[in-house]
Amino acid sequence: MHSPMCGHATGEPAEYAEVAQSRGLKGIVITDHFPLPEDWQRPRMTEAQLPAYIALVERAREEWHDRLDIRLGLECEYAPGLENWIEKQLARGDFELVLGSVHALPKYVKMYWQGDVLALQKRTFEHLAAAAESGYFQALAHLDHIRLLAGEEWDLSRILDDVLRCLDRVAATGVAVEVNTAGLRSRFLELYPSRTLLHAMKERDIPVVVGSDAHRPEHVAHEFEHALDVLAEVGYAAVTIPFAGGSCEVPIPAARASLGSESLSDGDGSGPS
Repeated sequence: MHSPMCGHATGEPAEYAEVAQSRGLKGIVITDHFPLPEDWQRPRMTEAQLPAYIALVERAREEWHDRLDIRLGLECEYAPGLENWIEKQLARGDFELVLGSVHALPKYVKMYWQGDVLALQKRTFEHLAAAAESGYFQALAHLDHIRLLAGEEWDLSRILDDVLRCLDRVAATGVAVEVNTAGLRSRFLELYPSRTLLHAMKERDIPVVVGSDAHRPEHVAHEFEHALDVLAEVGYAAVTIPFAGGSCEVPIPAARASLGSESLSDGDGSGPS
């Protein structure tokens, strides 16, 4: 879940909370994009804005304390060389859930593009595995987000062996992987990660956490029923709620039964950024 602080999302945390409550959620974690170094040049909150973001979430937590559990999190970009920067930002707040992600941002592509799109795709999965091994994150966000760069030419089978080796590394860490319903709002109309990857994750007992990657209030819990149904079909019995101090599991039937009326989607096709 994001906030206006990142520069490409709308709605205050309290507005997200209203939709969450109507959908039967017991709580939410705001995980806006953390500040990037200036040379990454991407719409994100600035380093100077991080205290204001923390205060924004805290105000919503206090306002909703007797109605909905609101917690503070971050989505952190990962790439080799960012470790000191990540540690510096994480030390500035008590973040209860930190997501690790790899986006094909202009800076990232410039660093790793060698004229071969398959090599870049493989590299992103290697970096996701390294993110899991870093110890900074409780979950990895939208695992196959790199497919957006390839567009209609995306073909997982061409890099599947490499991806499975990366999943072996993720499995060894115990870090969860997010099942992200924003993929259903993308041109692919499919969850992140795809069913092929979900099957591979289940084979490796990688825990899963469901997220909406909401960039506006009406995205909250969008298509959670579908995500839970797919997970059950793949063979998962429970979803995980990971936090810095530990995690808990919720049986999928209980999670499914707790959901209220479906949230609205604006149908704009926007995926995670």
